Amino acid sequence: MIKTELEALRNKGQLRSIPNIQAKSDGRIIIDGTEYINFASNDYLGISTKAELEKEFLSVTKSMLSSASARLLSGSSPEYVDLERTVSRIFNKEAALIFNTGYQCNLGVVSALIDKGDVIFSDKLNHASIIDGMQLSRGDFFRYKHFDYDNLEKLLQKKRGEYNRALIVSESVFSMDGDVVDIDRLVELKNKYNCLLMIDEAHAFACYGDTLAGVSFGKDVDIITATFGKAVGSFGAFCAANSDIITYLINKARSFIFSTSIPPLNIAWSNWLLTEQRSYLESQKLKLQKLTADVHSLLKTKGIETVSSSHIIPIVIGSNDDTLQVSEKLRALGYYIPAIRPPTVPEGTSRLRISLTADCRIEDFVGILSHI
Repeated sequence: MIKTELEALRNKGQLRSIPNIQAKSDGRIIIDGTEYINFASNDYLGISTKAELEKEFLSVTKSMLSSASARLLSGSSPEYVDLERTVSRIFNKEAALIFNTGYQCNLGVVSALIDKGDVIFSDKLNHASIIDGMQLSRGDFFRYKHFDYDNLEKLLQKKRGEYNRALIVSESVFSMDGDVVDIDRLVELKNKYNCLLMIDEAHAFACYGDTLAGVSFGKDVDIITATFGKAVGSFGAFCAANSDIITYLINKARSFIFSTSIPPLNIAWSNWLLTEQRSYLESQKLKLQKLTADVHSLLKTKGIETVSSSHIIPIVIGSNDDTLQVSEKLRALGYYIPAIRPPTVPEGTSRLRISLTADCRIEDFVGILSHI
C-alpha cells in the first residue's frame, strides 16, 4: 500500500526527497559537492551563516546544551524569561510564550483557543500549521477567499452570531505568494464583529517594522505568532498577547505542555541577537528592503506581473513536470530554486519560490530572469 502511494506521488511529479546539503555560506549553498546561488532560504537576514556572530556569542554565553524536560516540569530557565520579555517589548504586548517550532506554535494556539461553540475564520491560503490547528480544535471553521475581505464580512454577517468566541486568522506576508495582508481591514472587521484577531508574522518578523515587529506593529492585533527560525537565524517560535491569553495557553496548549523545551543555548542565542545585535539586524533588514525594492522595480520594467510585494517572489508555472524541468534547468546553471508543488500550493499552481535574502545580489536575480 505504501509503495503504491509512493509510486502515485512519483507519477504526479510530487515525490520529495531531502537534499544532501553539505555547507552554506552567505547567499551560497553546496549540495552533493556543487555550489549554487541560494534562492531557497528563509534566512532572510543571512544571520545563520555569520560565523563571526556565532563566535562572539559562544565567547560570552554559559547557557546549557539541553533543557531535558518540559517547561512546566524542570525545563525552564532564566534564558526563557529573558527572551519572552524581549519579545513582549518588541511587540508591545503584556506577555509572550516560547514554543519549539512555528508549526507547534500555530497548532497549539489555534487548537487551544477554540472549543465547542466557538468559530474560526481563516484566510484560504493560510499555512498548514493553522489549518491543522483548526482541524484539531473542537470548534467550527470557515475559510474565506484569499484577501477577499468582502467575502470574510459576508461570512461574519451570516455565521458570527451563532457562536461564542470567534477568531480571525491570517498570515501577514504569505509564505508562497509573498503578498501582504491588509491589517487595517482585518482590525476593522474584528472590532465590528467582536472577534479576536491572530496574525502569523513568520515571514515578516525582523524583515519589517521599526522595532523588527513585522507588519502589524502598532495595530489592534490580539495575538501575534512568529518564528525565530527564519529572519532571526535561530530556532523556536513564540506567541505574544495579553497576559490572560498567555496564561491560558500555558494551561491549554498541548504542543507547549507536552514538549521538551528548546535548549537554553538556543534561547540565549535568539535573545542575544534581538538585544545585543539589534543594530546589526536592522542593517541587514535595510539591505533586504533595498534589494526587494530593486527586484520589484526590475520586474515592473520587464513587464513581469506578480502578486508579491515582498522578499518572496513566486514564479507560477502550473504543472508539476514543467516546474521541475525549469527548476532543474536553473540548477544546471548554478541557481538553487526548488520546485514548490501540491500540497504546499494548490493543484495547477506549481511554482518557483524565489526567496530573497540580505546576502543576495541583484545581478544574480537578473541571471534567473534570463532563463525563465
